[in-house]
Amino acid sequence: MEHPKIYRNLAKLNSLEMFYLDTRTEGPVILCLHGRWGRAETWVDFMRHYGKQYRIIAPDQRGHGLSSKPVSKYTGEEMAGDIVELLDHLKIDSIILVGHSMGGRVAGYLTAMYPNYIQALAILDKSPAGPATPSLLPLDQLPCVEPVTKDWPLPFSSLNEAMDYIRQAMESELSYQYFMNSLIETVDGYQMMFSPQAMAANIHYNADWYHLLPEIKCPVLLIRAKNSEGVPDEDYNKMQSLLANGLAYEMSHPDHNVHLSNKEEFYAYMDGFLGQL
Repeated sequence: MEHPKIYRNLAKLNSLEMFYLDTRTEGPVILCLHGRWGRAETWVDFMRHYGKQYRIIAPDQRGHGLSSKPVSKYTGEEMAGDIVELLDHLKIDSIILVGHSMGGRVAGYLTAMYPNYIQALAILDKSPAGPATPSLLPLDQLPCVEPVTKDWPLPFSSLNEAMDYIRQAMESELSYQYFMNSLIETVDGYQMMFSPQAMAANIHYNADWYHLLPEIKCPVLLIRAKNSEGVPDEDYNKMQSLLANGLAYEMSHPDHNVHLSNKEEFYAYMDGFLGQL
């Protein structure tokens, strides 16, 4: 089957420049948000799968990929505002929203803060649990130490060195591919595209957002990995109890990248959800 073409774009918004992938096809719009350290490319299979029926848009969120990397706190509110700017720029007023991991947090804030834009929401392997109150540490005092790559020998001197090192550092082939999406060749060698400041801030200024769930009235799909470390049973059950219109599934595979770990199973859950809208 011929796949829809995926266009690469750069939107010049008021607060930043945002790179995004777009099928530019006819149909309802599905907007997909990647997780921390990720890129829009994690959604390419999703875009190919649904791009004939839907218009699929997947941005590089602030601090990631080819989008701007301003020094900021990278809060859910701030990153949700970026997506609304993108939607307004594209003159889109209604979307089905899909967020994986950190993207699930941004999607939760976006749906609660801007409900008129959101027809339905899917949160993939992300819990709202976090510190009870946001950190008050001034931004200029936050160490720009990114926990995953802080000890990596960056920049890598060759592509082979990068591939070998990242493969050994990751616990699965899917995580390896996820990080390889953010590898870029520079004049100094091979570097990661995400901002260490952005990753550090996104982690440090994270806070609990369970309080947002009762405000979300649209249909919500929750999918977690089997025996998910990120969404333990207590969190999974609490999320379901707080949502007015929620549907929840657990994948048969334990990988955090639930949209890629078992595509047939994942798309069956998505098909059922989308078919009810």
